[in-house]
Amino acid sequence: MADNLTAPPAVGGNKRSWERPKSGILGKPLPPIPVNESIEMDHSATEKTEAAKEGYYLPNTQPHIRMSRDSYFDDTASESSHSTAYDSGPEARAGPAFGGAPVETIDVSKKDGEAGPTVVNVPSREGLSYALIDEDGVRTNKGKTAMIMALLSEMWIIHIIVLIGGIFLWSFFVPQFYVDDQLWNFTCWWKLGWLFPLPYTIICFMGLVMPFRTPKFLYDSSRPKRRVDNLYILTVTKGDNREAVYRAWNAHKHLERLHPAVRIHVLTDEPYFFENINCYTCPKSFTTANSKYKARALEWYRQTMKFTEHDWVLHLDEESVIDDESVKRCLEFIWYEQELTWGQGVILYNQYRYFNNWFFTVADALRVGDDLARFHLQYTYFHVPVFGAHGSFLMTNGLVENAVTWDLGSLTEDYQFATHAWEMGFRCGKIPALIREQSPMDLMGFLKQRRRWYVGIRRLPGFLPKLWNAFWTLGILCLYGTIASTITGALIPIGTPRWFGFLKDVQFVTFIYLYVLGIFIEDLDKGVNPIIMVLRIPVVIVLSICATVLECMAVMYGLIFPPADFDVIKK
Repeated sequence: MADNLTAPPAVGGNKRSWERPKSGILGKPLPPIPVNESIEMDHSATEKTEAAKEGYYLPNTQPHIRMSRDSYFDDTASESSHSTAYDSGPEARAGPAFGGAPVETIDVSKKDGEAGPTVVNVPSREGLSYALIDEDGVRTNKGKTAMIMALLSEMWIIHIIVLIGGIFLWSFFVPQFYVDDQLWNFTCWWKLGWLFPLPYTIICFMGLVMPFRTPKFLYDSSRPKRRVDNLYILTVTKGDNREAVYRAWNAHKHLERLHPAVRIHVLTDEPYFFENINCYTCPKSFTTANSKYKARALEWYRQTMKFTEHDWVLHLDEESVIDDESVKRCLEFIWYEQELTWGQGVILYNQYRYFNNWFFTVADALRVGDDLARFHLQYTYFHVPVFGAHGSFLMTNGLVENAVTWDLGSLTEDYQFATHAWEMGFRCGKIPALIREQSPMDLMGFLKQRRRWYVGIRRLPGFLPKLWNAFWTLGILCLYGTIASTITGALIPIGTPRWFGFLKDVQFVTFIYLYVLGIFIEDLDKGVNPIIMVLRIPVVIVLSICATVLECMAVMYGLIFPPADFDVIKK
């Protein structure tokens, strides 16, 4: 199909000038044409003059690309009367990207000082998106997003019943040698470690029992919609894992057919450039004052694309996969949440190699529970990043990107970006959608990942990052306190005051429930047999305790051997 394409000259503002024109300044509507055929365009002098004023080119031949508008999400109620995603104008289809900005070329096929061909570090044909001509490959972005989100919208009631019932049964019916005639005894001193994670547990408990906000009763299609010119779905990767790059591209390339504003891009670092996909490669010569690695590449991309307030970027990691339903929900967030300028959704870890390693799968289930509890509370009710942000499934408005920038000198640039956005007055919200990723593959990858988060958050300026980092550190003392109380309890059989034990049980039941909830949602999304889902619960409970030990090991690893640089783990 690519052989039929006649790319227009490089002009500012029009990245899809080869698309079939519609009515408007281009004249009367065109009759249907067969797929994969070029057609002759008889443009009048007036049409060509008007098109030139708008800043784009009308070629004599137009290739037809299979893009069924029946599959687009309707945004005809946009509050903007011109240049919406449904208009024929170039600003609607392409926005400000490539608006005459110079494009640097790099040689990605040779070592320093060697001769070789030069390849541009952006897609080589400026009027073309490879996503619209590449229809090969197996669809991998499948899931049950609509069902999962519908369940979560009502599941807060189940959380209340399970948590309160579980705490009551565990505290009053499971023998734990509690005493009712004492308020304090000397064994409480070494059992104090039990209570150190109490603030985190209370926050998660509140997040679980608060209604889970979804667009069920919130989004009205008759309301005016915020204008959107571009939604860039950006997969960020170093580029050395060729399989991961093409895996992400094949999972997402069809998404450009869902709505005219959607763009699928892959961002890599030099020398990793991939032809025949929408690959943008950050050159080695690009420097910033503070940022390195991923943040440096994102800053280059931001400067290259020249975002406006009508552009949005959905940041994904190389293993992240988003499905059609979630893209629709991202667009609805943009259209209707007009007071919010960035947002985040729920991340599952069941896309690849799910339960190949039971231990790391269960360990990452806590992150799913955390999204459904603590981060749900943040994005749904606070609208400010009091707990930080993830680097993946982070959707930002161009205005926020340009104000904050990615020139950040941190191991956790996502958290730092969120706090800077908060300081500048930008508000965030929850995107009622899912993406799917995968867990680390080995122990060192797991430990290095957690170590980077722990040390990166600790090094951030401000009170809240250091406060949450302190609570994370106290988790070690909780582990030590549990070990000490187990040993001394066998040697000194003195009971624990019931109120003290009750607070410990609140933490224990809530913490275990986060793991079980995470696995339950991932299993449901994956279509696991219900019998297997039930049989996994006791295994998950046991493995979650082991995972807690490893989380503490990662903290100690960060305290003793803090990372000197950014760790890229294998997935």
